Amino acid sequence: MSELAASQVATLDTADHDGVLVVALDRPPANAMNRQLIHDLASLFERFRAGPDAPPIVLTGNGERFFSAGGDIKELEGALVGEIEIRMREFHALLVAMDRYPRPVISAINGHCVGGGMEVALFSDSVLAVNSARFGFPEINHGLLPADKGIQRAKQVLGVRVARRIILSGELFDARHALDIGLIDQLVSGPKELIPAAVATARAAGSKAPVLYDALKGSVNAADDVLDEASLRRTLKAAADYFDDPAARELRQRWSGRRAPAAKELR
Repeated sequence: MSELAASQVATLDTADHDGVLVVALDRPPANAMNRQLIHDLASLFERFRAGPDAPPIVLTGNGERFFSAGGDIKELEGALVGEIEIRMREFHALLVAMDRYPRPVISAINGHCVGGGMEVALFSDSVLAVNSARFGFPEINHGLLPADKGIQRAKQVLGVRVARRIILSGELFDARHALDIGLIDQLVSGPKELIPAAVATARAAGSKAPVLYDALKGSVNAADDVLDEASLRRTLKAAADYFDDPAARELRQRWSGRRAPAAKELR
């Protein structure tokens, strides 16, 4: 694990907690997910998945306000359709890598967790969050779309009616509501308690026989190459259809300029 603890990249801050790898998204101020962060995170999962001693992983965000604000919308300014296709392929690859990671993946939500951050949480085996965390899929209000694979997982985890409501409204909701709908497993009082609690959860899950944990996680997630390819095709078609749409482009411009109306909150 010493090599693992020393593995630092520009977008991720990693630390070895006695066999549990804590990985913090590190793109201040909001840990927005640009292509480099997405690539780095997917590469981390793939690298350890391919090795003999894949560790339990805790994902969190640096700072106390944001786990992740989702996709970096400013990276899309001036981008061409071909570039958004590359971005969506890379994000799909991240979700696939998380889906197939053989060891425990715990998300420790330290603040706002929206858009792509929500999808990362949905592909975690367990989710802990501070009471002040906020969640949601605001893409419909900002001229963007979640990945199809993320939408399918939201339906599986939350149920169709809840997934439909939160995805089509774009409204944000608080941690208590996230607990009620099954998005998170445990509320933690504050940031000081969050990482120790998440590490303890990861360590307990990691104490299970790896071969059994891998097999059972694989059965629960039911990863399927054919379904993943179909999901990717839907994502790419949707991206090609919406990216140059004038209404979607205006929404992105308004949001990027911080002129969009404030998101409502579900109660």
